[in-house]
Formats: sequence, C-alpha cells, structure tokens
Amino acid sequence: MLRTNILCVVIALSAAPAVSADELSETGDFLDGVAAIVNEGVVLKSQFERHLATIRANAEKMDIPLPPDDILEEQVLEQLILAEIQLQRADRIGLTQQISDQVVNQAIARVANQNGVPFNELPRFLAEDGIIYAEFRATMRDEITINELKGIEVTRNIHVSEREIEQCLADLDGNVVANSDWELSHILLTMPESATSEQIEEVETQANLIYERLQDGADFRQLAARYSAGPTALEGGSLGWLDGQQIPTIFTDVLQDMSSGDIAPPIRTASSFHIVKVDSLRLAVERSEIDQVKVRHILITPNEIIDDETAQQRLDEALEKIRGGEDFAEQAKLLSDDPGSANLGGDLGWSQPGDYVPEFTQAVADAEIGVVTEPFRSYHGWHILEVLERRVYDNTEDLKESNCLVRIRMSKQDEETQLWRQRLRDGAFVESRI
Repeated sequence: MLRTNILCVVIALSAAPAVSADELSETGDFLDGVAAIVNEGVVLKSQFERHLATIRANAEKMDIPLPPDDILEEQVLEQLILAEIQLQRADRIGLTQQISDQVVNQAIARVANQNGVPFNELPRFLAEDGIIYAEFRATMRDEITINELKGIEVTRNIHVSEREIEQCLADLDGNVVANSDWELSHILLTMPESATSEQIEEVETQANLIYERLQDGADFRQLAARYSAGPTALEGGSLGWLDGQQIPTIFTDVLQDMSSGDIAPPIRTASSFHIVKVDSLRLAVERSEIDQVKVRHILITPNEIIDDETAQQRLDEALEKIRGGEDFAEQAKLLSDDPGSANLGGDLGWSQPGDYVPEFTQAVADAEIGVVTEPFRSYHGWHILEVLERRVYDNTEDLKESNCLVRIRMSKQDEETQLWRQRLRDGAFVESRI
C-alpha cells in the first residue's frame, strides 16, 4: 500500500473537477446528476460523492473528527465549486493548453519517487488503495493548472522590497521564532473584501467563541474541520513542520511566548482572523556551511555545422595549447559557446557542485585543483574545465536572507491568495443543486 501522503495528494487533487456543461446526452440531458452549476460548467454529483467519500476515509485513517454531515457537505461542495471556477479561469487565459503531458509525467514521477514506487508501477500501487490511475492523472493535471494560475495571478505579483528584507534580518537576531522549527495547526476565518463593521464584528465574535471553546478543552482539529476556511481545514488545520525563518510574519509576535500545546488568541489581519496552535516545537540549527568550488570551463556545443567529433577535436586542440602555456581565459573567450561565462574567461564563479548537470558535477569532483580535464560530454555539449579553488563556505547569512524573502512572500501570499479566491468566487454565477 502507498503511504498516507499519496492519499492526501489525491484528496487535494480530487477537488478539481474536469467536466464542462457541454457534456450532454443526445437528448440534452446531463449524463450525470448536477451538484452545482458554475458559470458555463458544472460540478457533478458523482464528483461530489466521490470527493466526500475520500475526505471521510482520510479523516478516519488520520483519526480527525469531522463536522456534522450538512456542514461537511457544504464545505466539500464549496471546494469543488472554487476549483471549477479556477479551472474555467485558466481555460479562458489559455493556460490549460500549456500544461503538457510531459509536465504531468514529471509531477507524477515526483509523487512516485516520494513514495518509493517505480514510475511504471504506480498504477498498480494506486489500485491497491482503490484509486484509478486515469482519474489520478486527470486530477493531477488540474492541480498543476490551478497552481500555475495562482502563480500567474497572485505569486508573481507579490513584491518584496530591500527595506522589508533588511527589517526581517534585523528581527531575526535573537528571535526565538526564527531559530526554532514549529509544527502548527491553524483556523482561518475570512471576511468579505469590503466587509462592513457589522460583518467584521460578526467574524471576530465567532473567532473569540471558537477560542473560548478551545480554552475549555475542545478538539482543535474538530473545530478546524468545522469552521476553518483554510486549505487544510479537513485535515484538522495542520500546517505541518515549518522552518522558523519561514513562519509568516503575522504569526511571529504571538509565537514568541508560546510553547508546545499553546493556542494563541485570534489574530486580526486585513481580511481574516487566525487562530494558531503550536503542536510541537524544536530548536533549529542556526549555523550552515556548504562545500563550494570555483570552476572555469570551455564549452563547444555541436550543431548542424559542428558534429560531436569536431567539437571534441577543437577542445583537444585548445587543451594542448593551454598545457603548452597559453591562457585558459583567452581560449575560453575565443572558443566557448557558454554565453554566461565566455566573456569572463569561462569563469563560473563560486557554486555548489550539485548545481551542475550530473556529468559536469562528476568531472568537478574528480578534477585536481589547477589541472585542466580531458574533454567530456554533457547534455550541453563538450567541455574542458579547471577547478581553481575549493572551500567550505559559511552561508548562514545568505540562508537568512533567502529565508527572509520566502517568509515575507509567504505572509503576503496567504492574504493575497485568499482575496484572489474570494474575488473569483464573487464574480461567478453559482447555483447549488444539493
């Protein structure tokens, strides 16, 4: 049997309908019962029932209490409606056609690899969990499409300023949140984009009542499943383990004084209220070091004029000249087809060995410092290279800056994604048939 995480993938993916309103019989009747009409598309009852059954099976396996049937059914239908709206949006802007079979295959291969399953054996392993491969593939395609859509319309429009990075780095010094790893759960209560004071007060009251129930010992997972609008609501609101330096900034202040098992009072943002629980906490390793190499190379790329044999011969001649005393950098400027390094004398700067394609990585590992290699072939063409230096580099500060960028973007992305989804939902025609 596959591990639980593949079932979670299927649950997330199965929210993406792949049916349009033009799937009619010759008499004009729908081929399946309709759970909801969504603009020009539909959510079928069979989709709804299948997704509902999967949610229940997963909750039973993970021992997560679910809300009453009427509330659960409303949540599941809303997931399917939102997914259909997003897929329609992707189709309108021409994104759907850009998700190739190769992209889908790569995503499925990653899922197979994460579960230790050979790619060609995945259908059999899925079948053991009662999952039809064709449906898995279709829902995987839809999930990729929705993620790409979000990237285009939300993620790529999020900007982080130098000032924000500087402030984040300053905040990291001595910050217990940044220097720890956190396993968190989350309840999200949303407000309309242009909420009135009465609407804000209503959501705030609900958030406070939920918090009071949690303080009285109510099951966080059960309340998350019932009330949260977050993407992991039906998994008990679990956010899993997060690197402290990537914790959304809206949570940073409240987490400072929290320990394992603590629940923070509701946190207000522009369009939502959040309730956060610390499931577990552990100290993170702050210092980071990596092996780096400084390499220069000459690349000859075979083409219609230069075949493999000619490319290798040119490098043999260049190698002979370099060993005879001519300057490597001048030969690189003269011969190399690498546009990024040719004018720099072939210098690739400091990098991690794993940054390169496998053949280049292996050649770097085998090379002696200051000794030019024999010509070798990679995906890009024929190379010779020289390792100039090796070092162990303390990349702690680089890592902090990178994590700050991720952290700020995550904080903005959560809020912007929720607003984006709400705008799509508000602009759609939806008629529920359940």
